[in-house]
Amino acid sequence: MKIGVYVGSFNPPHKGHIKIVNHLINNYLDKVIIIPTGNYWDKLDLISINDRINMLKLYEKENITIDAKNNNVEYTYQILNNLIKQYKKDELYLIIGADNIINFDKWKNYEEILEYNLVILNRDNINVLKYLDKLNKKDKYIIVNDLPNIDISSTMIRNKIKNKDYNNLSMYLDKEVYNYIKENKLYEGAE
Repeated sequence: MKIGVYVGSFNPPHKGHIKIVNHLINNYLDKVIIIPTGNYWDKLDLISINDRINMLKLYEKENITIDAKNNNVEYTYQILNNLIKQYKKDELYLIIGADNIINFDKWKNYEEILEYNLVILNRDNINVLKYLDKLNKKDKYIIVNDLPNIDISSTMIRNKIKNKDYNNLSMYLDKEVYNYIKENKLYEGAE
């Protein structure tokens, strides 16, 4: 089975994230494991890992798994090494944006990550092959050039909520995620 590994802050998870996951499952992969990162990232407005896991769990189904075990594993290579023990008979594909391939050689133990398959989401017409060539990555990758246009960012959603601008949030957030945010008063900031 081809299993994608999608790591990110998902702060909050939005329709763009799930659109990517569904596109990959429909066209390239059999399953995707979504791993929200712990609170070690130096990110502003990062809510608790439990709230982000709970929101992502709303998307869980047979071919989408939310990983709640590897959230505090700091480096990507460690996450992949942990997962391969569980999915020995499967092919793991790390899902990254094309912007990440530019500085991939700065990632901790990036050579180890290159042993795995990559799914590279190409946006902004980045010459992904040029960077893969620099990394000497000749095989075990998929470049996704047919990603649907997604004009959504978690930062924009957090700012709208913080500014009490709830107009059109349903364009960016699924109803269940929106309700979870509202019920738990997430991203509202200091009153």
